[in-house]
Order: sequence, then C-alpha cells, then structure tokens
Amino acid sequence: MDGKNAAIEPRLTQAAENYLLSIYMVQEQGLAVTNANLVDQLKRTPESEGLGTSLPSIAGMLRRMEREGLITHASNREIELTVEGVRLAEQMVRRHRLAERMVVDMLGLDLVKAHAEAHRLEHAISDELEARIRTTLKNPKTCPFGHPIPGSGYSPCPASSTIDEAPVGQPLRVDRIPEEDSDLLEYLVSNGLVPGVEVEILEYAPYRGVVTLKTADAFPVLGADVVSRIWVCPLNCGADCATRSL
Repeated sequence: MDGKNAAIEPRLTQAAENYLLSIYMVQEQGLAVTNANLVDQLKRTPESEGLGTSLPSIAGMLRRMEREGLITHASNREIELTVEGVRLAEQMVRRHRLAERMVVDMLGLDLVKAHAEAHRLEHAISDELEARIRTTLKNPKTCPFGHPIPGSGYSPCPASSTIDEAPVGQPLRVDRIPEEDSDLLEYLVSNGLVPGVEVEILEYAPYRGVVTLKTADAFPVLGADVVSRIWVCPLNCGADCATRSL
C-alpha cells in the first residue's frame, strides 16, 4: 500500500492520552482501576496538563473512551483497557518514559523536573521520533525513576520488594521511586534515594508510621505511605539488576 492510500491512525486528544497513561499506572501499582483510584492518579498529573478531576468531567471522558473502544467497564464497575486501549496506553507510557530518559540523559535536566517536562513532550512524539530516541539512548529498559519502559525487554528483579516489606539492617539497592509528587521527589533526590544507589533500613517503626534509612550521605526518614511506593532489591541480586536503571 502506498503512502497516499495508507490509513492514518486518528490522533487521540491530549486528555485521552493522559487518561490512558493514568489507567496504566494504576494497574502497574497492582490496584483496581476504580473511579477513586483513577482520580487519585489523575490528580498527580502536572497542572500544566489542564486535566479536570471533577466527577462530571471524568465520567464524560470515560464514556467517550468507551465509545471509542479504549476501555470497558466490568460487572463490578472497574475500568478495564481493551486490546486497543492497552496498545495505546503502552505507547503513551513508553513515550513518557523515553522522554524522561531523553531530558535527563541527553539534555542534563534535573531529575526533579523530568516528569513534568516529559508530560509536555510525550504528546508530540511521533513513531519515527520515538524510534530515534530509543536508538540514540541504546534502548533503555527503565525511566530514570526505575519504572519499566514497555517493549524494552525489561525483566523485573525477582527479589524486589517495597521498603516496608524489605529486611532491616541489610544492604539493599534502590530499584524504583515514585515520580509524580515533585516535593517528595526533591526530598528523595536530595537524600540520594534514586535508582541504583545502596540503602539500608536502620529502623522500621510502624507504631510511629516512619522508617529511618541510611544512604551514603544521609539518614532520610519517610512515612509508611511513601516507603510502600519505593522498591528495593538485595544488593547481591545480580549484575542485571544493578544496571537496569542506568
């Protein structure tokens, strides 16, 4: 088929792309995609994206996405991606995380600013540009925050766990950190809690709701809700795990 007759894939709206990205990320956390969990994730989207999070605006967008064959609602009202929805969601996540890699690794942008900048760039990345970025970056497996890039051949560390489930007093390696909260991310980065670095849990005090950690240069203290979103691996889990986030 020549270029004149080739079908052109209709472009999704920026809002629909953000919804697909958010639904994918809720699923990635192992959570059911309920309206409540989706709202929580949408609220983490940078304000520059202009997403409304009122119930009417969310309901309207979900109805539109269902008409377009991107999502379905299960009998328990949970939101599920269709085959096409999964394809487009993975495309958006891949472009977002490649954009994060590009601005950090190629352009030297501060890690704290990478997530918001990637949101601005992801909507404008074409198939050709995506392929060029991936090739130039030598097909990275993860974004700078340790999250897997769909289609990269990523293999999760079989021994990884969240900090609240990891052993106290043993050397660990940071695997993944949350990226959406800029204030939290700034605290993590300033205390050296980034993928690939060594960390040790000094004290886990669930009765106080805090965990005290040790990095090379700091002793960060984090709340229980935060450590449940930071993944670590045993320090001796293997070379592949040590280099996946680099």
